[in-house]
Amino acid sequence: MSTMMFAADMERAETSAMRAFRRVCEAATGLKLDDYQVFHDFSVGSFREFWDLLLQSSGLLYEGSRDPVCTSEDMEHGVFFPDVRLNYVENLLRHADADPDRVAVRACTESGEPVVLTRGELRTRVARLASALRRRGVVPGDRVVALARNTADTTVACLAALSLGAIWSSVGTDLEAELVLARFKPLRPKVLMAHTQFPYQGRTTSLVERVGTLTAGLQSLELLVSLDQDLDVGVPGQVSHGAIADLESEEPEARFEAPRFPFNHPLFILFSSGTTGAPKCIIHGAGGTLLEHDKELRLHTDLRQEDRLFVHTSAGWMMWNWQLSALLTGAELVLYDGAVSYPEADALWKLIGREGVTAFCTSPAYLHYCRDSGVVPKEQADLSSLRLMLSTGAVLFDAQYDWVAENVKPLALHSISGGTDILGCFVMGHPELPVYRGESPCVGLGFDVRALPPPPGTTGTMVPPPSEGLVGDLICATPFPSRPIGFFEDADGTKLHDAYFAEHRGVWTHGDRIELTVRGTARILGRTDGVLNVLGLRIGPAEIYHVLQEFPEITAAMALEQQAPREPGGSRMILLVVLAKGAVLDRALTLRVKKALRSKASLAHVPAVIASVSALAVTRNGKESVAAARAALNGHPVRNLGALRNPECLDEIRNHPALRLASD
Repeated sequence: MSTMMFAADMERAETSAMRAFRRVCEAATGLKLDDYQVFHDFSVGSFREFWDLLLQSSGLLYEGSRDPVCTSEDMEHGVFFPDVRLNYVENLLRHADADPDRVAVRACTESGEPVVLTRGELRTRVARLASALRRRGVVPGDRVVALARNTADTTVACLAALSLGAIWSSVGTDLEAELVLARFKPLRPKVLMAHTQFPYQGRTTSLVERVGTLTAGLQSLELLVSLDQDLDVGVPGQVSHGAIADLESEEPEARFEAPRFPFNHPLFILFSSGTTGAPKCIIHGAGGTLLEHDKELRLHTDLRQEDRLFVHTSAGWMMWNWQLSALLTGAELVLYDGAVSYPEADALWKLIGREGVTAFCTSPAYLHYCRDSGVVPKEQADLSSLRLMLSTGAVLFDAQYDWVAENVKPLALHSISGGTDILGCFVMGHPELPVYRGESPCVGLGFDVRALPPPPGTTGTMVPPPSEGLVGDLICATPFPSRPIGFFEDADGTKLHDAYFAEHRGVWTHGDRIELTVRGTARILGRTDGVLNVLGLRIGPAEIYHVLQEFPEITAAMALEQQAPREPGGSRMILLVVLAKGAVLDRALTLRVKKALRSKASLAHVPAVIASVSALAVTRNGKESVAAARAALNGHPVRNLGALRNPECLDEIRNHPALRLASD
């Protein structure tokens, strides 16, 4: 049984939006919803009534009839609020009238003073740029793409495009031109927004050549907008261009206009990681995004006007879109563009202290970096304002909860997980619930998340007794508004069906493994494509990684299945490890690791071979690529090498002497 790490602040919980909304639901239904599990059961069992009550109480600006709430109980084809119309940007900027002088965005860099925009200034800049874009022919449905940094100008550019009904899609500046074109070209964009340079680790790198390549390669392009300065990048004759500041200055008297579009009007196009093929172009609708983010940020995260939210992200990760929606709550956004370790290893923590951040969203990888770098945040920064941490992007291990409690401060640490596919989170925090070591406090309201066990007759340690909860594939069995409205150029929905509905008929299959505990908490155990099947046993790598946390000699690890015809069952388990500086994978360390895995997991969790490598394969957005490493290990072609940040590490796996089979 996990240890309780943090008890909810019941005084704050009493005034939370979650508590207020629960009372709204009780009044409307006559039900007693004091217990969260009962409240959650209502939200999925009566999902139409739940989402209708959420829309009514959210304060979102909309018009039209809320009936029907959803056209079908069919997860794949049900459409939410088909007669409602709204504007995403109108809702994000709705607080400007009440308090135009309150800060909305505080954009920080590696050096220099932050760029600060009040609510009024943000709305004015959005209005001016939107007017300039409108005069240049941008209309609803046009695709506006961006090669962008996480800056105030990027925020203005995005909101201006979305206010017109255009569809926004962005990538970070770390992607090379070929990979950007692979994502943007199928969209046939009308407008490219781009930074022409980016600072990192104290140095400035020019992007002019890359922007020129993109402009030449996107034949549909009509307008190039520089997000920092207007440079000559060899723009083709049919493409007009200008700097964002110049476009805004053309419309000094522009008024903010927000035409309302259907609830499911396309808003964002996001891209899958591309580890199993070309990145999928996932379209998310305005209404579903608004309603889901309102639920997650206002209710589950308990963001309020006095909060300052800092999400450590780039413009190419779904968390950038997620943080943008925090403007719904009236909270202030703190942006950061730069390296985590410049000018010092504790740069982000000092930013948190300097800017008075109250809620910090980061990743397990960053916490791992802090631990290995000897960063002790509570000794190096003023964290008195910080009340909440969130972590996403990977599994947050038990030991990292301990590290935060000991080195940051005792506070709520919420492991949240969902992803690009739903532009939201299936598991979340909760202002009224405690935090247990290694566990997410709850499944999000409105998500009928279940753990689908392996087929009958499958043996292994992945399915504990019912008294300990249930482990299986994460599925969602009831319709929800933030389901993607489709893939780009997938008119009949075949690609969407194959991605999410083909494996288990009638339910959303997410691709994660999840443990749902008897007390209502959850553990994400990793992707299903990383689950091993050795000697007929299904083994979750997270169980292995959990044991390895006690070995300071090992900084990263990846468990893989290698096809081995001479082995019983035809395969064997390989454990790749990255060692700390000065550590050696000798016989003593190998035996200690195997002994720990056998005693703390099972004999089935002991790898046949442990091999030291210099690095693990990771995607451009920093996620480990099990698919690429597994293909290299088994001598198969690696699909879409361009999705990887460090493809050279695969040669080390292919040629590693310890990984050769007896028949080699």
